[in-house]
Amino acid sequence: MDHARTGGTLLNQKFSPQVVEGEEGLNHLAQLVRSYFKMDGHHIQFNVVTAETLQAAQREPGKHRDLIVRVAGYSDYFCDLTPGLQNEIIARTEQTGF
Repeated sequence: MDHARTGGTLLNQKFSPQVVEGEEGLNHLAQLVRSYFKMDGHHIQFNVVTAETLQAAQREPGKHRDLIVRVAGYSDYFCDLTPGLQNEIIARTEQTGF
């Protein structure tokens, strides 16, 4: 894709924390970022969170006030979202199989 002709694009990525943990995970993430920008990418955003963490934030919002998630074209504090939007984000965070 010619990112310059589109006026810039946004790449949203979702990862479970296990995918990017440790030195190997961090190296893979760094390679992904470098590759994206070598292809003239303009913006990349990561959500690295589990559905369990999001559900815990619903149950005990006071303990998760700093949890920020990508919504749809913007980021927001998870605990400030409506319950319906929180549930939608939880549903799309769950990724199983290939």
